[in-house]
Parts: sequence; structure tokens; C-alpha cells
Amino acid sequence: MIEQETFRLLEWQRLCQHLSTFSATKLGALASQNLAIPNTVTETEYLLEQTKEVCQLEMDINANWSFNGIHDIGDSLERAKIGGILSGEELLNLATTLSGVRKLRRVIEDQENAPTLQELVNDLRTFPELEQEIHYCIDDRAEITERASPLLGEIRQKIKGLRSNIQQTLQGIIQRNNNALQEPVVTQRGDRFVLPIKASHSGQIQGIVHDTSTSGSTLYLEPRSIVDLGNKLQTSRNQEKREEERILRQLTEKVGEVWQDLEQLLAIATALDLATAKSRYSIWLNGHPPEFVDFQDGESISLRQLRHPLLIWQQKHEEGKEVIPVDVLVNPETRVVAITGPNTGGKTVTLKTIGIIALMAKVGLFIPAKYPAQIPWFKSILADIGDEQSLEQSLSTFSGHIRRIIRIVEALNDPPQPPLVRGETQSGGSNSLVMGETQSGGSNSLVLLDEVGAGTDPSEGTAIAIAILKYLAEHNLLTIATTHYGELKSLKYNDSRFENASVEFDEVSLQPTYRLLWGIPGRSNAITIAQRLGLPVDIVTEAQELVGGFSHDVNDLISALENQRREQENKHKQAQELLAKTELFYQQVEAKASSLQARERDLKLQQEQEVQKLLLDAKSQIAQVIKGLQKKNEPTAQSAHQATEVLNKIGDRFLTPLKVKSSYKPKVGERVRILSIGQTAEVLTVDDDTEQLSARFGIMKMVIPFTDIESLDGKRFEKVTSTPEKTKVTVNKQQSKTVNQPKTESKPVNVRTSQNTVDIRGKRVHLAEPLLEKAIANATDIGSLWIVHGKGTGSLRSGVHEFLKSHPQVSNFELAKQNDGGAGVTVVYLK
Repeated sequence: MIEQETFRLLEWQRLCQHLSTFSATKLGALASQNLAIPNTVTETEYLLEQTKEVCQLEMDINANWSFNGIHDIGDSLERAKIGGILSGEELLNLATTLSGVRKLRRVIEDQENAPTLQELVNDLRTFPELEQEIHYCIDDRAEITERASPLLGEIRQKIKGLRSNIQQTLQGIIQRNNNALQEPVVTQRGDRFVLPIKASHSGQIQGIVHDTSTSGSTLYLEPRSIVDLGNKLQTSRNQEKREEERILRQLTEKVGEVWQDLEQLLAIATALDLATAKSRYSIWLNGHPPEFVDFQDGESISLRQLRHPLLIWQQKHEEGKEVIPVDVLVNPETRVVAITGPNTGGKTVTLKTIGIIALMAKVGLFIPAKYPAQIPWFKSILADIGDEQSLEQSLSTFSGHIRRIIRIVEALNDPPQPPLVRGETQSGGSNSLVMGETQSGGSNSLVLLDEVGAGTDPSEGTAIAIAILKYLAEHNLLTIATTHYGELKSLKYNDSRFENASVEFDEVSLQPTYRLLWGIPGRSNAITIAQRLGLPVDIVTEAQELVGGFSHDVNDLISALENQRREQENKHKQAQELLAKTELFYQQVEAKASSLQARERDLKLQQEQEVQKLLLDAKSQIAQVIKGLQKKNEPTAQSAHQATEVLNKIGDRFLTPLKVKSSYKPKVGERVRILSIGQTAEVLTVDDDTEQLSARFGIMKMVIPFTDIESLDGKRFEKVTSTPEKTKVTVNKQQSKTVNQPKTESKPVNVRTSQNTVDIRGKRVHLAEPLLEKAIANATDIGSLWIVHGKGTGSLRSGVHEFLKSHPQVSNFELAKQNDGGAGVTVVYLK
């Protein structure tokens, strides 16, 4: 199949292998390595939304997005479905998987803007009762606990008693017959307890010999006195195994009853891990989400600073060369792009880059290009790249290329699929922008042809190449071809559907720069290179004469265009440098202005504080005078009262109360500058109570305090300060009274009762969580909850705190005061 062959030529499997290294589970790695290509644009947009939403989770350090505990339980489900018995380890893996997926669902449900992920987990069942029962019966070592059944507990107690009796009996034999033993130790052979007896003293202790040492000097003997105890022990062990098997079978049957739901859970976990791998890989590539444009309806392809993902991997992991980006800019009128230029100039790499990027966009990966990355959604990507020479099939290079092009044409002429509608919703709604077949009835595909028409007589090869490209221009959305044939460069000037591009070549260093130039055909550099490398002048001169004047004129024209382009690039670079200097100057001026404003505020506040201090000192002195007058009981208090009023007037004159400042506040839809990162963002929501706003920066959504933003014209938010109340002193003949003093508000005190206290001491975290859920629900009206977990090793306390961090009803929590339990009790404050 030509599409599968294209995947091989573009090294798609290698990219999938790189993607799998970013997955968190074996399930995700396997899904990444076998990445399916969507057949519709709707599927692609759904996958792309998943990648975007997981990106937001990955960027949120408080999201706790983790796949810990999730295992590949597929084989276990298959065996449970057909009536097999799962081991303790398999059941434990199933229980931890249920817990891990439930935590992922909780994280997703707490997100404000993750509709695609929320839809994915909307009908997910995680069976907490089954998980709890498995943990009750199986411990963290995957061993069955005694509490799993009363009978098992009795059997194990019996085994423990028999082992103790056997040990005591053997210790007595060792003490009485120490000279007959090689070592005074008890060992085992099979399931029997034995003593290492010297062969020369074999008759001293009666019993059954179960083994002999290699030299024959030691006999491993089970004394007769413990044979009966050993038989009873073996019988009890068999009973234990049967009871353990019964418990495992019972748990497995419960798993088998819900195997379909568990398979669905496993599929959702795999989809979440695959989306996570795509998100992490996209972030690692510094990529941006593709924007699918309608190329045939007038929207251009714009991929600036495009880099090949496999070359990025080589650069970062295999000490490869620095990746040189290319710009892919195609007008909507174009149907065929002919890329020309010297060998090893990067033409084939450019083809592979465009092809693999188109595939990445289809599977929901971000594109390693500058924002915005605009590309059509191609129904298929078909390529003829590389040498198809085959000795077994007697195929020349030319024949191999032609056979592959025939398969490409056949694929383009397959019966068209139903039109794919961009923006189509699951309910069937759509807009009028169709992305199915081209206007001319051709295929909505991307065709990549390397050295089209090569490998045969140049004149015939040129004719075949032109015919193929004209056919594709009529029957396909976009074709990109590399060639050395000069005649293909002129197609652009006779047909508007054709466009030229070339790979740049430095004539000074005689090396390609690997940059892609649009609108300029590649110039023939063979004679120039030969001359620089030392080919005799006579030969070079004759070669130039054979090429002819027309070719020379064309090369001169191309050279002039290249010089003009370089001149424009230099001017653009100078303009960019001037703009950067201007921005730096603006920032410096702005910083100085802010510094001066802050200094002015500090000086004003200092002056007001000094005046206030002087006034308070004066008031204190007047108050003492009044107090002295009152003690003398003289009718001069009136004069003291008048003095106080005069003092208040002085205060009104010199002490200007702090007024409420009009502060800048952001508005929804406004663009503001984020001070901490120096970037601009769009305001989505504003919360005046918490003095925070949410803003979109690129594809990211952030929650930012008012103090970390400023308007584009330099305004900033300032905390509102209330007017301080003046302290006035009034005096009458009997006493002086102070009025208008601020009152201290008392905070509500939470009282601990039996209704808002839960004791989980001695329990495991997973068993305590259901109790905590119930306690939180009961204490919601009270507002607080005391959790008694004890001190111990601290593991239960840590587990409880991790549970509380992600609980939606918990506002905050802290350890209790020392007289209320200290580190053994956690106080939880509920919303």
C-alpha cells in the first residue's frame, strides 16, 4: 500500500518510537508505537483538543497529573473473563489501577476548561468497592491477609503453633545431641524441618533422612519425634493453600462480572496516557498546535521556522548538528511547488520535513514551527523519495520511481470519500467550509516527489516530469517536487498553479546553507563550483560556451534576485535591532518613572508619619494637663478642653488623611502585560474579591494576581488603603472620654465535637479515604473537621494530607495545637 510505504520513507515509525518515550505506562508506550492516523478532520480536531487540554494540566504544578499505580491489566481481564484465577499480584495491580484512574478523573473534573477530557471520563466507572475489597484481602506485598476469611486466620494460627512446637522440639534435640551435629542449626529440605547430622553418628538420633551432602559426610535427618508434627503442618499448609485459592477465585469472579467496564477503563487510561505523551513531546519540541486552513478556498500555508522533529532528536540526544529551520509559505493558487538547487542542499530533507509535519498534525501533535502554524488537513500523504533500484526485479532507478508514481496516481483516483467538513460537531452541525475534494474534483492529498523524472535521458525525463506535474496540478490539492531540470523552473511563468523554490548556496564557501528560498528558482552552480575547485580554465570556458547565452542570462537574473533578497533581509535585520533598542529604552524609562513615583510616595508617607507623631505627642501632653486639672477639681477644665480643640484643628491642617486611591483594574477582553514574564495576554475573567484574573497567553491559560499585571499604557493596580480614623479627645468636668476608637473583631472559634471528629488510627490510607469522604460530607455545615490519625511513622498523616490537597470541599488544613493532639491530629477547614 502506497501510504504505508510513505510512512516508511518519512521514517514515521521512528518518530512514534520517540513519542513512546514520553508515555507514563506500558499501555501508552504501546499505543504511541502503533499510532493510528485519523481518517477525518473531526477525529484530528478531537485528538488535538485532548493534547491542548493535557498541556494545560502539565503546566499546572498543582494539578497532580500522575499515572502512578496504573498497570497493563489486559491479560488479567482476559483470564478473569474465561474463568481463570488471578494471582494476588494481578489483583493488587488491578486495585491500584482503579485508584490511579479515579485520581486522574478527579483531576479532570476539577478543571474549568477541559471539555474533551471531561467527556472522555464522563461515564467512567472505577469500582471503589471492588478496590477496597481487594486491598482488604491482599496486602501491599501481594499476599493474602489473615482477615480475608476467619478460616484462613484459624489455619495460619494453627500453622504458627505447629512451627513453634517443632522448633522447640528440635532445639531440645540439639542441646542433648550437640556432638552428633555438623552445625547446631535447624534447616529445611522440601517442606520438612531437618537437622544436619554427622554420618558417623547416624544411629544416635532416630528419624527419616531426607537428603545427603555432596561429600556424604552430612545427613539431613528429620527426627522421629517431629514427624507427626511435620505431617500435621503439611496438612495445614495444604488447607491454607486451598483457602487462599478460594479467596482468589472469589475476587476473580467479581472482576469477571465487570470485565467489560474494566476494559473500557483500561482503554480510557490508555487514551489519557497517549494524550499525555503527545503533550509532553509537543512541549519538548517547543511546538505549537496546527491551525487547519482551507487551502483551496483562499487560505495560505504558513509554516515559519519549521524544523524536522527527527533532526531535533538527533541534536538533543545524539549530539547531532544544529537544526536549520525552513519557511514553508505557499499561496492558495499554487498546486505544484518545484524545489531546485544543488545536491546535498537540503531538498530531500525539506520534502521529508513537510511530509512528517503533515502526519503529526493529523494525529494531534503540535508542530515544531513558529506560531501560528497553518496547514491544510490532507486526506493522505503520498511520497516517492529515494532510490527504488532493485536487482531482483530488474528495475532501474527510473523504473522504480515510475512504478511508485503509478501507485500514487492510482491512490489519488480511488473513489472519493464523503466530504470532510471542517468544524463539524458530533451532533452533525457544521459550517460551510468543506475540506473534502478539491474544486477541480481532484484528491485532497499531499504528494511529495523527489527528483521527478530522474534516472533516464534528460530530454525525455524532463518531458515526463512536466507531464506528471501538470497532471497532479489538475487532480491533486498540493504537490511538492524536487528536480535538477531547468525546464521545470519556467513552468511558473506560464501557469499560475506552479511556484518555484530553491535551497540557498553560498558561493564563497561552496557550501549549502540549507535555507529555503521562495519564488526564486535554484541557480546552476556546477560550472562555478568546478572553477573554484581548480578545473582548468580552458575546460571551464568551453563549458560556459556550450551552456549558451540564454542560460547565462537566466543565472544572472537569478543572481540579481538573490542579491536583492539579501539586501532586504539585511534591512529587515537592522529594523529588528532598532526595534529591540527602542523597546529596551522604553523599559528603562518606564522603570525610572516607576522608581520616582515610588520614591515620591515614600517621602510623602514619611512626612505624614512625622507630623502625626508630633501631634500625638502634643495630644499626650494636653491629656496630662487635663488629668492634672481634674485631680485638683478646679473649674479650669474648660480651658483645657478649648486647648484640645485647637490641637485638633492643627491636626486637620497639617495631617492630610490617606484617601482612597483610584486604582487601575483590568477588564475582560483587555490585553495586559504580565510583569513576571514580560509578555502580553488577553483577560478572560476578573475576580474583584480575590483580586485575581485569568488570562490567555498563547495556548496557555493562567491565573494571575492584579499586582502582577499592568495595562499596555503603564497603569498598575494599587492596594486600596482606608482613611485612618482620627483620635479625638473630649473632656468634661467629671472625666475625659476617648471615642471613635477602632474595634478588634474576634475570629469565630471552631469547637471540636463528636460530630466533626473522625478517628482513623491503625487504618491504611486507601481504607481511610471512604471514611474521610463521609466525615467531610457530614461536617460541611459545621465548617471544620478534626482527623485523628496518630503520630506513628507519619505515613498515614502524609497520605491523609495528600488526599486533602486534591479534595474540592477542603479550603485548607493544619496540624492541631499541642493541647489538642499536635502532630497526631489534623484540623480541616471546609468550604
